[in-house]
Amino acid sequence: MADNLEEIQKSIKKYIIIGSLLIVFTVITVGLSYVELPTHGMNIMVGMIVATFKAGLVALIFMHLNHERSVIYKILAFTFVFAIVLFLLFHFSHGDPLVFKDFDATSAVSH
Repeated sequence: MADNLEEIQKSIKKYIIIGSLLIVFTVITVGLSYVELPTHGMNIMVGMIVATFKAGLVALIFMHLNHERSVIYKILAFTFVFAIVLFLLFHFSHGDPLVFKDFDATSAVSH
């Protein structure tokens, strides 16, 4: 915790800078929603990158995770890898849907 006035002012300055960065990246996010990239997937990917950066700033600074022990970072790393794997599974399943040849509603009923 800050004990003197100088540390408090330094901390407030840091919070104002991070808050300003979050506002700037929110404006960038809104601006990107009007930009049409070659594919819809690229729009989503760029939006997710900006959102991840903003969430990282909030977690590190406002939730004080930058002062935590290494166990917290290991748990967060596992969570991050798990989320990436889930995104990849969704991406792969969307790119290669499960389709059976010669399948229709009547053949399902007769078997």
